[in-house]
Amino acid sequence: MKPEPLSLPPSPNWYCARCSDAAPGGIFGFAARTSVFLVRVGPSAGANPGAPPFRVVGELVGHTERVSGFTFSHHPGQYNLCATSSDDGTVKIWDVETKAVVTEHSLHQHTISALHWSPTVKDLIVSGDEKGVVFCYWLNRNDSQHFFPEPRTIFCLTCSPHHEDLVAIGYKDGIVVIIDISKKGEVIHRLRGHDDEIHSIAWCPLSGEDCLPLNQEENSEEPDIPNGKLVTETPITKGCYLATGSKDQTIRIWSCSRGRGIMVLKLPFLKRRGGGVDPAVKERLWLTLHWPNNQPTQLVSSCFGGELLLWDLTQSWRRKYTLFSASAEGQNHSRIIFNLCSLKTEDDKQLLLSTSMDRDVKCWDMATLECCWTLPSLGGFVYSLAFSPVDVGCLAIGVGDGMIRVWNTLSIKNNYEVKSFWQGVKSKVTALCWHPNKEGCLAFGTDDGKVGLYDTCSNKPPQISSTYHKKTVYRLAWGPPVPPMSLGGEGDRPSLTLYSCGGEGIVLQHNPWKLSGEAFNINKLVRDTNSIKYKLPVHTEISWKGDGKVMALGNEDGSIEIFQVPNLKLLCTIQQHHKLVNAIVWHHEHGSRPELSCLIASGSNNAVIYVHNLRTVLESNPESPVTITEPFRTLSGHTAKVTSLAWSPHHDGRLVSACYDGTAQVWDALLEEPLFNFRGHRGRLLCVAWSPVDPECIYSGADDFCVYRWLTSMQDHSRPPQGKKCVELEKKRLSQPKPKLKKKKKPTLRLPGKQDSSIVTEDESSRETSGPVENGVSDQDGEEETQEPELPPSPVVSGEAVSCIAVSLGVEKSKVTVNSKATLLKKEPPKEKPEALLKKRKTRSMLPLSTSLDHRSKEELHRDCLVLATATHAKELNEDLSADLEERFHLGLFTDRATLYRMMETEGKGHLESGHPELFHQLMLWKGDLKGVLQAAAERGELTDSLVAVAPVAGYSVWLWAVEAFAKQLCFQDQYVKAASYLLSIHKVYEAVELLKSNHFYREAIAVAKARLRPEDPVLKDLYLSWGSILEKDGHYAIAAKCYLGATSAYDAAKVLARKGDAASLRTAAELASIAGESELAASLALRCAQELLLVKNWVGAQEALGLHESLQGQRLVFCLLELLCRHLEEKQPPEVRSPSSVYHQWATGSEGNLVQRVTGVWRNTFSVDTPEQCRAALKKLQDVKYPSATSNTPFRQLLLHVCHDLTLAILSQQTASWEEAVPALLQAVLRSYTSGNFTLMQEIYSAFLPSGCDYLRDKLGDLSLATAAFKSLEAFFIYGQLYEVWWSLCGPGPESSIWVKSTVPAEQRAPEDSASAEDTEPEAAAAQPRSSLPSGPGLRLSGESERLLSACKELFSERHASLQASQRTVAEVQETLAEMIHQHQKSQLCKATANGPSRDDPGQEAEQAPSRPQSPREESNAPLSLPELTRRLTEANKKIAELPDSVKAWPFPDVLECCLVLLHIGSQCPGAVNPEMQQQAEELLQKYGHTRAYRRYCQTLHT
Repeated sequence: MKPEPLSLPPSPNWYCARCSDAAPGGIFGFAARTSVFLVRVGPSAGANPGAPPFRVVGELVGHTERVSGFTFSHHPGQYNLCATSSDDGTVKIWDVETKAVVTEHSLHQHTISALHWSPTVKDLIVSGDEKGVVFCYWLNRNDSQHFFPEPRTIFCLTCSPHHEDLVAIGYKDGIVVIIDISKKGEVIHRLRGHDDEIHSIAWCPLSGEDCLPLNQEENSEEPDIPNGKLVTETPITKGCYLATGSKDQTIRIWSCSRGRGIMVLKLPFLKRRGGGVDPAVKERLWLTLHWPNNQPTQLVSSCFGGELLLWDLTQSWRRKYTLFSASAEGQNHSRIIFNLCSLKTEDDKQLLLSTSMDRDVKCWDMATLECCWTLPSLGGFVYSLAFSPVDVGCLAIGVGDGMIRVWNTLSIKNNYEVKSFWQGVKSKVTALCWHPNKEGCLAFGTDDGKVGLYDTCSNKPPQISSTYHKKTVYRLAWGPPVPPMSLGGEGDRPSLTLYSCGGEGIVLQHNPWKLSGEAFNINKLVRDTNSIKYKLPVHTEISWKGDGKVMALGNEDGSIEIFQVPNLKLLCTIQQHHKLVNAIVWHHEHGSRPELSCLIASGSNNAVIYVHNLRTVLESNPESPVTITEPFRTLSGHTAKVTSLAWSPHHDGRLVSACYDGTAQVWDALLEEPLFNFRGHRGRLLCVAWSPVDPECIYSGADDFCVYRWLTSMQDHSRPPQGKKCVELEKKRLSQPKPKLKKKKKPTLRLPGKQDSSIVTEDESSRETSGPVENGVSDQDGEEETQEPELPPSPVVSGEAVSCIAVSLGVEKSKVTVNSKATLLKKEPPKEKPEALLKKRKTRSMLPLSTSLDHRSKEELHRDCLVLATATHAKELNEDLSADLEERFHLGLFTDRATLYRMMETEGKGHLESGHPELFHQLMLWKGDLKGVLQAAAERGELTDSLVAVAPVAGYSVWLWAVEAFAKQLCFQDQYVKAASYLLSIHKVYEAVELLKSNHFYREAIAVAKARLRPEDPVLKDLYLSWGSILEKDGHYAIAAKCYLGATSAYDAAKVLARKGDAASLRTAAELASIAGESELAASLALRCAQELLLVKNWVGAQEALGLHESLQGQRLVFCLLELLCRHLEEKQPPEVRSPSSVYHQWATGSEGNLVQRVTGVWRNTFSVDTPEQCRAALKKLQDVKYPSATSNTPFRQLLLHVCHDLTLAILSQQTASWEEAVPALLQAVLRSYTSGNFTLMQEIYSAFLPSGCDYLRDKLGDLSLATAAFKSLEAFFIYGQLYEVWWSLCGPGPESSIWVKSTVPAEQRAPEDSASAEDTEPEAAAAQPRSSLPSGPGLRLSGESERLLSACKELFSERHASLQASQRTVAEVQETLAEMIHQHQKSQLCKATANGPSRDDPGQEAEQAPSRPQSPREESNAPLSLPELTRRLTEANKKIAELPDSVKAWPFPDVLECCLVLLHIGSQCPGAVNPEMQQQAEELLQKYGHTRAYRRYCQTLHT
């Protein structure tokens, strides 16, 4: 199968005047969300034979918000350039070949709504924004100019193809203007006629006004001179036609020479065949136009329901048009069209491309008006992927745009054969599941809890279950029926029923034969069968085993329950995950190992995937449920929640996972190994599916609105990203559009269900429902956005980019400024009055109602007196009198107490209704009901300090209750410290401390606990530790250390102080640990501090840090040697390159004696290390420290430290006369220098520690010493280094070369020499020099010292070491050849699978065809070798290595063949200098062991 890097892209953005364009030659681009997707059209697309000639080839990524405009450059030589505008305020210029930004500008201060690349000026890009500002940007000279022709919202603009200075602009209110940018944006014509938004402007492809035979003038009521002034001479005197399309359902043709309309075309209402269109769509209209090249009498336009019309402009009065694809039903768009653009392919076909609200991109042949091909796209998150088990290759895709796609992935004629199903869905499709046996039967679940069945083989609407979930449907599964549905006869019940798991945590069983019936909650059966009394867990996932005998349920608490049919008996519970389970999958049963069918993989909100083997449980069928706590395999590597899993149907134990970290990972679950990692998505992955026909093909969907089809073998990574890579992937994901919530509708509830799971969150919902995120404008707000009132221009202008706009907007800006100043003037005077007003304001009356009743009319007051007199003199109150007193409650002030209480209650209710509860409380206090006042205030949350202060009057218990109630009220008001103070007033110290702690007032909590609790109280320690851990996470290490010290945990205090890692923090931590008695920690921290100071060459500070602990005496010796060695090396450098920042000790500046003598002298005088016992003690401590071997990547300062450690061991061993320990230590220092490639350092070690050669050590060791092998290796490296110095002296004599070379040429005849000595040569350069063939030095001869050295080279010609090294090289080469053979085999298999691969224009073609390139000579030589031959060579080499004595293999040895080559080269430079016997021995060794390619090449280069 042909690999398709990008399968289904996001939908083109909606409601944009120019969001797609095409360049000559076959590149089409459309804006989708924040990107632009590029499609290769025509023969160069490399499509399969017979398939439509197009292919998605790339994406332009860079904008952070919706792309609102896209346009290509149509100038020869720069067809690869295009421009985009975005809601992020930028206009970017791109190179589509490199997919990189060439340049960009952010001149606009408002949302950009229109963009066009001038067809006449090759570097001019014109853009307009919603406030009416037009910017012209010249790319080549990086210059710009702005205009403000009209204070209206720009909807579209188009540059004239005939005159470079003319731009036509369409506005939201229907006005069209033509401006001349060469005259500072002067309005040439203002065309009036449309009543609504201008959606599209198209210039006639031919200049002049002779192309249309118009004899009649329509719209004659319009004036000839719309601007109200006589135009004497304009740039368009010759004239040109202009077509405009508007939301008012008309197309108008304008004459630019006369500045008036000459034709009006009214859109027809076409009857749709088959219907099936959402009625709301008919109310929408987007009228876009395209005027075909070389066809001035024809005009293409969109219509109401997605049709395309070809107008005949020669017979406009008849309104003659031709419908695109009139003969083929179903080829037209089903919803309104937003953009049209033409494209001429390489084979000269004239095509038209359209984008629509139905989320399809269609290509039309202008010759036949028929649809050539359709590119489907996605308008929402991809929630679910499911392959049909019956119709192999049919992939169902559940998308957040409310549609289901069924993609025939095996179609040969069309790579994008996709059918869409939307009827009856009306919500996000979150779950899909095919029937295992019935063709075309697809179950779907939605975001609003709906479960339905689609027959994808027909056009019938779906069947919808009458039982809805309360929240989102997250998983569907087909399984055998369980009671009560399984209780009927065979013919009365289906063989398989549909199970759905919803966000509310229940699993429903639906009868597919009768979806109108009630669905059953399986929780009742589970409870009854297993006699469960406790509350059942919240279910989040369901999965049936392939044989239908076992069901797995995943739960919110992370547990997985395994049930057995028919009655759902609980077999076992898996307690592995600790977070919500998102995915459970059973291994397939058709593999070569049947026992693997009992494997179950699960993923949850944590990043680890667990695989459990349930074979034992399923076979034993335990009586009581078993709990499993240990996994069979653990797959670790992801860094976020795992959302989907799928087993490979082609392999045993191979699993793919989708994760929120933005990647899909393929695992070998049996070996716990990550194999391949796919990172192509720009969002969080939500679903994944393995192709049922291609073992390497996997499909994945994410919240980036994309479905990718990718091959495992084509991936560059093997495991999920970690560290910096993960951060980069997160940035890539965050470059997606940010959610924009609607202004009028604020979401109040989160979407239901798995709140933390992989499917939907509130953030995702807002992304999909908001227009700019999903498709420019969503279905719901499309009309609302166009009807929003215009906002005035902003009164503030900031930045140089818009400083010029202030001139154009000056009138409106001044109005805004005057209004704001006037407002300020009105508000300023009252500032002086509040104090006076406050002094004169009367206090509010406590009895306002009574007071108001006493200010009524005289008659009413007289009536009050009579009623009062009657009440006071009456012996008994009759009904009439009681009614009068109730009506005149204010008389209670003058009657009995009961009436007074009624008056107070009435007044109190009035205070509460008027919002003055404090007055109500005072009345209750007057009444004496203090307890009632407190209860009422507590219920209403209106307790105050004054009320609580008087609470003791009502008693101690009432006061306690009031304080507690007030503390709770203060907590609701976020006044936690005050609440704690009140709790302390009633001696509730622990409650107060806990309150402060739980709300992160740790400082206050500790103060309270320290003041009120016993010092040994564990609460205080817990406070310190809790606060310390939080401070540590936030990076406040010093304060955290104080907390740990307060908790008497000095060890933790030192550790947290050391986390910062700087020298000052490490030293403080070391001192702290030392004070606390943590000797081991103090020593390690002091050593770390010294190493940090070493990096800045602060030798004094390093020794002071080491002096903090006695156990570091040995390290002080190492640092002392290191300081002296660095000083020694620095003295050999020229003064201009020495480091001035080094801070040396006074004892390091002396120069008496050699380096070893200076070291031992400083040890004796400064560190008091003199006696053998002291040296032996220091030696013992240092021998416990082991450093790793050096490599070529080891930093130089680290290498020096490790070398000095070995040299210190050597010197201490010498001081104690332990020569058998001194030689290996010295050899270890030499080997570190050699393996790191630092030849200069190696020679310095020999010159400083063995100035007279190795004879001294030989005498000390003796012949029977155990260190003899180490000594031979040390001696060999000594001769090896001197051999190279002789050779380099021959090639280019330096200041010190007189030791090795004598010149026979007078000094005045010598050529100028380089002043750099061999010791100053960089190791890398030094190592490279012997590999090149250098000219011999004329007039040079070897000195006696050199001749003696060459005679000693026979020590290097070790037959055993040559055999060992040759065998080791053979092993390495065989292993490399085997790896290369495996790699080539994999590549060849891939080449077979991709025989019909993409064309040469595909960017990924080179990588795919790399294996077919001509092999290198190395590969050619390996090609004939068979696997048995390689195995034989490997066996022989290993056998030879095993036969060699351990003394040969114990220590490294210089490369024998390398030494032979150098010696032979010296002999060719200086004939007679090398002993013929040695020369013959070297040649024999080369002939015997130099059979590898490298040495054959070097022999040809150096051996002459």
